[in-house]
Amino acid sequence: MSHLTAEAKKNLFETYGGSATNTGSVEAQVAMLTERINHISAHIKQNKKDFNSNRGLINMVGRRKRMLQYMQRTNLSGYRALIEKLGLRK
Repeated sequence: MSHLTAEAKKNLFETYGGSATNTGSVEAQVAMLTERINHISAHIKQNKKDFNSNRGLINMVGRRKRMLQYMQRTNLSGYRALIEKLGLRK
């Protein structure tokens, strides 16, 4: 179950994907994964023995990394703008 409401997801897709219905764009998917990663990271800080959530977090980080690598190969300027906007990779 997602921690984001439908309205919050719609705002994410409008901000990063260009429109509310553009849910398949790489930018929107990376933004959604980043929100989920931040939420689960906060959960794991409080629940250190929750190993199932930790495994899910590691899988999500890997998925986001692969999407960012794809974006870096195909759209370098968009990649740089996205990581700047999301505050990734200092």
